[in-house]
Amino acid sequence: MEIWSDVVCPWCYIGKRRFESALRDFEHADDVEVVWRSFELDPTAVTVHERADGPGDAHVRRLAAKFGQPVEQVAELVAHVDATAAAEGLEFHQDVSVPANTVKAHQLLHLAADRGVQGAVKERLLRAHFTEGEPVGDEETLVRLGAEAGLDADEARAVLAGDRYLAAVRADVAEARALGARGVPFFVVDRTYGVSGAQPVEQFAQVLRRAWAESHPLTPVGDPAAGACGPDGCAV
Repeated sequence: MEIWSDVVCPWCYIGKRRFESALRDFEHADDVEVVWRSFELDPTAVTVHERADGPGDAHVRRLAAKFGQPVEQVAELVAHVDATAAAEGLEFHQDVSVPANTVKAHQLLHLAADRGVQGAVKERLLRAHFTEGEPVGDEETLVRLGAEAGLDADEARAVLAGDRYLAAVRADVAEARALGARGVPFFVVDRTYGVSGAQPVEQFAQVLRRAWAESHPLTPVGDPAAGACGPDGCAV
């Protein structure tokens, strides 16, 4: 399972939880490998390096200005997303979230994949942005968050200071477009099925079952007619 997403995308966090709920009840969950792929919602975003001063409507006003929509309408949309997140067990505080360019966060996630802790780092970054109001575009903040999730702080700092994984991030973004992704989250199963958006849990469960059945077909052995009954009678 490959999942394209961004760490400042609310539906990516909601979709992550819904997918995890489906995976938790999937009988072959231990055999499913999850890989997080990079996607930048706004490559031109400017990073804020400090937490917001406190709760307010700055986040709503930024979105309203960006998309040219009335503040009241955007406020309703944000409230709807927060309520949807709460239904999935997530605690959103988008009123204290800060803008971030996420290219560094994605480079950190590629390092995390190489060190076997990508899932933990992904979760930490999402919670930091949506719940805690951490500036996830700030390098030192990313170093601290990565270390909390299992990365070596010195290695993380060195990676963020250079461009070791920048080409990998760009390749993920290009591949998403080649696969037809126009937004995130975007889930790809066995390079056969694509699921766009934070679909209901049952939708994820269905695609997991279908992909598993197709990749693990039964192989008949022995004489299929021996000791069996069918519409035309029983073997003798």
